This record gives sequence, structure tokens and C-alpha cells, in this order.
Amino acid sequence: MKKILFRLLVISTGLLTAQNNTSYWQQHVDYKMEVDMNVENFRYTGVQELTYTNNSPDTLDRVFYHLYFNAFQPESEMNARLTSVPDPDSRMTMNKGTSENPEIVSRISELSPEQIGYLRVNSLTQDGKELQYEEVGTVLEVELAESILPGEKTTFNMQFEGQVPEQIRRSGRNSSEGIALSMSQWYPKLAEYDFEGWHADSYIAREFHGVWGDFDVKITIDKDYILGSTGYLRNPEEIGYGYEEEGTKVKRKGDKLTWHFVAPKVHDFTWAADPEYIHDKLVAEDGTVLHFLYKDNDEIKENWKKLQPKTAELLAFFNEHIGPYPWDQYSVVQGGDGGMEYAMLTLITGERSFGSLVGVTAHEMAHAWFQHLLATNESKHEWMDEGFTSYISSEAENVIMGESVANPHTNSYRGYYYLARSGREQPQTTHADRYALNGLYGAAAYSKGAVFLAQLGYVIGEENLAKTLNRYYDEWKFKHPTPNDFIRVAEKVSGAELDWYLMDWTQTTNTIDYSINSVEGDEENTRINLQRAGLMPMPLDIDVTYTDGSEETFYIPLQMMRWEKPAEEGTKWTVKDDWAWGFPTYQLEIPVSKDKISSIEIDKSKLMADINRENNSWEKSEKNDQDSSN
Repeated sequence: MKKILFRLLVISTGLLTAQNNTSYWQQHVDYKMEVDMNVENFRYTGVQELTYTNNSPDTLDRVFYHLYFNAFQPESEMNARLTSVPDPDSRMTMNKGTSENPEIVSRISELSPEQIGYLRVNSLTQDGKELQYEEVGTVLEVELAESILPGEKTTFNMQFEGQVPEQIRRSGRNSSEGIALSMSQWYPKLAEYDFEGWHADSYIAREFHGVWGDFDVKITIDKDYILGSTGYLRNPEEIGYGYEEEGTKVKRKGDKLTWHFVAPKVHDFTWAADPEYIHDKLVAEDGTVLHFLYKDNDEIKENWKKLQPKTAELLAFFNEHIGPYPWDQYSVVQGGDGGMEYAMLTLITGERSFGSLVGVTAHEMAHAWFQHLLATNESKHEWMDEGFTSYISSEAENVIMGESVANPHTNSYRGYYYLARSGREQPQTTHADRYALNGLYGAAAYSKGAVFLAQLGYVIGEENLAKTLNRYYDEWKFKHPTPNDFIRVAEKVSGAELDWYLMDWTQTTNTIDYSINSVEGDEENTRINLQRAGLMPMPLDIDVTYTDGSEETFYIPLQMMRWEKPAEEGTKWTVKDDWAWGFPTYQLEIPVSKDKISSIEIDKSKLMADINRENNSWEKSEKNDQDSSN
């Protein structure tokens, strides 16, 4: 008996340890890098010292590095995907035929050895010991000389070389707008290891995941080039930069100069360089220094000047509605091939209308919060990154640009409806690289991701949603939150049970479809017969307009929420009995005669993403008081 009790005690203790071993932790890296760029052939050499802290409870016997530039080669996995997907990214293809007889080919397939990108590791040591490693596409597989125990640090020293590819996707040289260098994903970058293990995904032009840390980077380049970069410039006097009048350039001495940047608490490092950059600065209300670097081009100068105060307004909006921007500067830099967020800066194409320039800046700047502060794993939870960013940037533009529309997310809803009705929707839990079509990825990540938040405002109330975003920032900044982490914050803020919402919306392709089947009544009561035709449950706001012009909202709680949404200020609000999901129908009784009702509508706000709104309303008939459906 004692042996049995002892075994049970050992087993239960082990279970408690396992269950309690899930508290949050994250790895840490400190990079020191020096790189020398040759602007004649766009090749560079570099040295890297990386101190890695294993904060996990696991012993690590190997590590992985990303070698992103290797994707820009004809034999790469990125090119294979580009040539096999039915709807390839137009930025990465070209027409070798005519408009009448197009011949669409991959631009990567056409790269010569002098135009491809590559990253090669020439030597790698761990605490002075030579390591065995193998380059496998865009990933370097490394066997460690010594295991890294939980809580231990180790230092890797590396010599590497690279070639900047022709500008095709995000990174590259000589963009269509003439930007010399857009240097993102340019260095051997240690892969992330978290509670799910290693995330050493091959790069096929989609998303990223990085380890938090501090960067100290020195970039040596031709003296005529001006740089915009992640981090703070530490030697402006040495390179003669930062003291010229705004909007001008200075000539520097010597053939090359070394720019020294440091960036605290980031998970990526990006820079861009061009000899014709104009550099403007603006100090925002909170003290953040906003840098703007763009080509010395008369056709775009006016828009870039007008962009600057709008960027300060955007910063203030995000500070209020998400949380304070923590770094001392942010840079908006002309470069890349569209718009892409990086630590402390964004690269955007600059030859745009003013509205487009503000729009892309709003979206990419919002990523400073929803990715570079709240760093979800974009490959697995791309909708949290792109969707949340789309939501908050639309909210910001609605205010900053004076649009003042009731629902600034109509385009996101339109995109989601197209996806849901396409017959090809994949769950949002699909890995970003595994969507059958690029269009399906875009609609799921951007449109459906934005609707997740906008619709959550309908579910728990706009005030609770606003508080949720602020608390999410407070609890998860500088960390790697998951979908469950976010929904738990929303539960704590509101008091509602919301696991059903996260599950149905993101893990399935279930849709929302409620209808008014009929309206019956007598002299004292009206009975509204409702039906749930879709599989996804929702609480319902039934908005009733009476013949005297007054309005009333009847709220039907969803039983599995175990909660009731508070009334909106100024709204006549009546709470009815719960609707349990298992019952496909529900009868809503109103103590008013039918002839006193002018119209009935399910969710007048249209924030609930009902895929068939044609059966969501009823209006009093003009003839013989008969029903009519709209």
C-alpha cells in the first residue's frame, strides 16, 4: 500500500511539475555585427558575434539560422512556389510576351549569377569551438559543440558574405523607384525557439518570427550614401550626418564611412541606403523623433512633406488606442516594393498619391505595435499581425483623414464575405505558407483578421474592445502572444466566456447566418421567429423601430458566453432569455402589438459578419398590413 501511495505521489508530483512548467518564457539574443558593402557589385562581407541566452526549460543541442537572401535564386523553394501557385504575386513576375499573348514568368527564374541573392557562412564557432553546419536552402542547420542548458548563455562568432539580389520582394537593390539598397533580412538571423520548439521555416516570401534582443551594428559603405536604419545612430559627428539643414545633403570626406547603430529590445534589424535621399525630421508630441527619407524627386516631395504631420497624428492615435510607442524614434523610408514593417522603421514605395501614401504609412506604422511590440508568430498567426493592423489603421485613417464613417471596416467585411462565399476558404490556423492561393491568404489574414476585432466589438461592446486592446498591450508588449493570450485578455476585461468565438472564427470555416423567418402578432404581443442557419453561434441585437419613430434593441445573449453585453449609452435596451446553440430556432416575444412595429432588423450596426443579410430584416407592409421580407 505504501509503495502504491508513493508511486501515486511521484506521478501526481510529475503532473504538477508538467502543468506548472508552462509559465511564459522567451529566448534572448544580443547581436554585434560589422558589415562592409561594395556598392559597385552589391556584395558585402560581415562578422557577427551573437550571445544567446537559453531561457527555456529545455537543453538545446542544435540551433538554426535563417539565410533569407538564398531565396532569390532560380533553384530556390521560393521560386518553386512562385511558379506553381495559380495566382503568383505580380511584383515577382514579368510578362515576356505581349498584352495580347502574355507569357508570365517568374522574375527569380530570370536572375543571372550576378543578380541573385545569397548569404554564405564562411566560419562559425561556439565559445571558440568550431561547429559543424549545413546550408539547406534558406536555413543553416548547426550542430552545437556544447549543449546549451536552461538558463545558460553561449556566444557564436561568425564570418559571412552576401550578395544583394535585384529588387523583387521586400529586399534588394535598384528598385523600380531607383532606391539603391533595401536591406531587410540581410544577415544570418537566429531562428526562434519557443514553447512549440524551433521555428526554422524556409523563406518563400511570406512572414517572419524573431528573437528579442539588442543589436549593435556597424555598416561601412560608400561616402555618398545616406542611410535610414533600425536603431539610433551613434556617430553622427564622425560621418558628418545629422547636422545639415533639413532637406539637404552634405558631401563627406573619404571613400567610405562607417555608420554605427544600436537598437535595444527589437527582434529584427533593417536598413536602406541611397545617395539621393532627402532626410527630414519631425519631433512628435510625445517626443518621438520621426525621420523621413525619400528620393530627391520633385514629383513626390510635396506629398512627402504633407505626410510628416499626418505621421505624427497617427503616432498619437496608436499611442492612445494601443499603448505608448517605447522607442525614441521611428523612420519612414522610401524603399522596398510596396510597404513592409521593420523594427523602428518601415520601407514603403514613395511614388504614390497623398491618400495612398498616408494609407500605407498608417498600416505599416501600426505594425510597430502589432508585430514589433506584440510579436506574434506571423507564420502561424498571420491574421493577428495583419488583421489587427488593418483594423487599427482603418480606425486611425477614419479620424486622421476626417472620413468619419460609421464603420471604417466595410472593405474588410467585403473581403471576408468574398472569402466565405468562395467555397475555397481555409481556416485561419493555416500556416501562412500553406494557403492554396495567395488571394486566400490575403483575405484570411487581412480582411477576416480585421473583422475578428471589429466583430468582437459587437460581441463584447466597443468600450470593452478598447479596454482589451490597451490591456493586451500592457500585458504582452515585448513578448510573443498567441491567439489564446489575446482572447483571455478580452475575457478578463469583459467577463464573457469567449473561447467559442476564437475557436469558430479562427479554427474553422463556420459561417454566421441568422434570419427572421416570420413575424406574428395579436393586439398585445408580437412574436418574431428567428433561425440560426449557419454553424457559428452569436449573441443577437434585434433592433426594432416602432411606428411612432422610437427604437428599442432586444438583446439575446448567447448561452455559452455566460454573460450579457451592457447596454449602449442612449439606447433603449431589453435583455431576453439566452439562446443555446443546440436549438436552431428561437421565438422572441415583444409585449407590443404588431401593428405598432415599423421594422425589425438583426444587427443594425452590421458589425456581425452575417453572410446573408437579405433575411435579416422585416418591414411593415404597405398593403393590408402583410409581412414583407428584405
